[in-house]
Amino acid sequence: MDALNSPLLRGSAVPLAGEEIPIIGAEVRSLVTMALSRGATSVTIGSGRDLITRASARTIADAWSTSGHGVAVTIDWPETAASWLRPANRFAAASTDLWIMLGPPLGWAQMTRRLLWSTPWKPSRTLLTGGVSDPRALELVGLHNLTGIAGTTRAGSAWHLSADNRIITTPESGS
Repeated sequence: MDALNSPLLRGSAVPLAGEEIPIIGAEVRSLVTMALSRGATSVTIGSGRDLITRASARTIADAWSTSGHGVAVTIDWPETAASWLRPANRFAAASTDLWIMLGPPLGWAQMTRRLLWSTPWKPSRTLLTGGVSDPRALELVGLHNLTGIAGTTRAGSAWHLSADNRIITTPESGS
């Protein structure tokens, strides 16, 4: 597959339809477990701006803080924009061990493409919630651009993207 030739998705990209779903306990537990297993003590949380996603970001931040660790910063971004450069720069510049991302898939994909295009952000230091762990959302960015990214499914199963662009899942890590 070709390299990322623009940070913006073009007309052929079809957004994943559906209303955003609030994060559930299994996802939160899985994210905290994965972050701790990676040795993280500080995370940055990035999300879309809709009410449900922002509430889910607060839930993750509260769970992370309850585990005795700090949230470096919480950043949000619009679902549509001419550029995601300002939030991307703030997100990537945070002094943090790990980034956690969530939100509606189209906005997440646009933000992620901007991060790849314009910042030192690394997918291998990033965890995703179930809402953006859908392979169709990952394909909006291109699996070849996301090597090492990891996340949780809605059911709490951990997954990561291997070097050969395969999604490897481990059952119910957050239960």
